Amino acid sequence: MIYQKLYPGGKAKAVTFSYDDGVEQDAVLAELFNRYGARATFNLNSGIGPDQSWDCRGVTVRRLPPEDMPGIYDGHEIACHSRTHPHLEELPVRALYEELLEDRIALGERFRCKVTGLALPYGSWNGAVMEAVEKLGFLYCRTTESTGRFSLPEDFLRWNPTCHHNDPQLMLLAESFRVCEEELPLFYVWGHSYEFAADKNWGRMEELLDFLAAQRGIWYATNHAVAAYLRAVSRLVAGEDFFYNPTNQDLWVRYEGSILKIPAGEWLDV
Repeated sequence: MIYQKLYPGGKAKAVTFSYDDGVEQDAVLAELFNRYGARATFNLNSGIGPDQSWDCRGVTVRRLPPEDMPGIYDGHEIACHSRTHPHLEELPVRALYEELLEDRIALGERFRCKVTGLALPYGSWNGAVMEAVEKLGFLYCRTTESTGRFSLPEDFLRWNPTCHHNDPQLMLLAESFRVCEEELPLFYVWGHSYEFAADKNWGRMEELLDFLAAQRGIWYATNHAVAAYLRAVSRLVAGEDFFYNPTNQDLWVRYEGSILKIPAGEWLDV
């Protein structure tokens, strides 16, 4: 059987965003995402409060007060970024596990949600870090290594994004994404919202979102939603004249020119 896997709703492409540190500029970025119907993942450090600040190219960067976060991040995903943002690969084993586990527990309690993802602080890791990520049961783990491509990760625990928002090729990549005909292409952009303030280039994100909004067939999703769906659709069973969905979420394909929905746990004869 020849068919094409699709994203939810029969969309052919997906876009996801990932932003780190939980800073005041996230409020502006989240509002921008909301305006365009985009969804993002915000990676937070539960052990660092708003009393700590730093300078980035002349801009004072402050963490958001915890009480403001639920309203600002409503509709988006919350993920771990470690409790205190250390170089994880430099920590003793117990401290490594505590940094990840305590952050996940604290964020889950603060936002009353299940926290499944991690963005590596500084993007650095070693074998011990990856072993901890796997043993603690994270669904995915984002690095900072840009691929410049829209292909899916071979390993969601070493998930490399397409690019940083300050990549000089950002809009060229967006144009390549527009004409991309791969199966399940994914455009994954990451960064820090305070960089827009420091570089005085908020228009860069608005230009990207405006460009993407003019296209049809794009699924805007959080990191978790993308990873969960892609793991599910990889389990789809296709016979000579049927599909079977063994997962707990609906799956989508294009078959003989038609878009088909295979409901969770059901068979579909074709």
